[in-house]
Amino acid sequence: MFFHTKRLQFEAKPEKPDPVYAHKLQELLGGAYGEMTVTMQYLMQGWNCRLPGKYKDLIMDVATEEIGHVEMIATMIARLLEGAPATATTKMAMADPVVGAVIGGMDPQQAIVSGGGPLLADSNGYPWNGRYVIASGNLLADFYANVAAEAQGRMQAARLYNMTDDPGVKDMLKFNLARDTLHQNMWLKAIEELQSDGLEPLPVAPNAFFEEEHAEHASAIWNLSEGDEGAQGGWASGTQPDGRHEFSYYMEPRALGDVAMPPPPDPKLYDTYDGSLGEPRGPVLGTETGPMGKIKDVLS
Repeated sequence: MFFHTKRLQFEAKPEKPDPVYAHKLQELLGGAYGEMTVTMQYLMQGWNCRLPGKYKDLIMDVATEEIGHVEMIATMIARLLEGAPATATTKMAMADPVVGAVIGGMDPQQAIVSGGGPLLADSNGYPWNGRYVIASGNLLADFYANVAAEAQGRMQAARLYNMTDDPGVKDMLKFNLARDTLHQNMWLKAIEELQSDGLEPLPVAPNAFFEEEHAEHASAIWNLSEGDEGAQGGWASGTQPDGRHEFSYYMEPRALGDVAMPPPPDPKLYDTYDGSLGEPRGPVLGTETGPMGKIKDVLS
């Protein structure tokens, strides 16, 4: 259950309309690292969490807060669009409001589709996509993704902060920046606590696979760049964070696999082919195996 209050979590009131900046601010609403993404990411993680108690409550608390951030950004965009496209910039551009909006730098869909309101899209007008969301059910993997999402979101908020002189917009972004700072540190602390609670030791993948993986390849960093500067990093030697592996640096790596070549093509695909790889193995395009294939063979 969610309860909505009419008041914003923090004020979102620009000093004056600015449809050009409203177009830019769409990134913080519907971009890959925008507020809609972290809202749905945390909600899906919370709903998928099988661990009752502090971790589930933490995820749901932040998820619910992020809904409020979506509301703040959406409200700010609508207020920045007030009077648009009939602004001084677009009036000077052209008498036609839609063309004027395009010339003025506003997203025309903000006028045509949403009627002067925000869009669930990024700053290029690309619709928000659920594929941005990471919710695996493994809290350690998810919390690392959350740190990255908050870091990217904070970086974009900082860039947008430098793109406006409006004190009202800057004030709201200062709040968003502070919350992103908190959330980054909070997820990092939650990662530490997961490990200290013995719930999700490093690495993220199940520990059982330590016995199955090719252990000889769990140590060496391959030097695949010109020079050897990478060997100067702390990841080139010493004990790895999981405490079970050692770092090393492979200065002259070599390919371990065969020549990269696809199999002979199906003739019905009409790929360019000289026969040097032999004849195709397996069914040709459009044929079926199993009971259905046998039935079709009989019928034909």
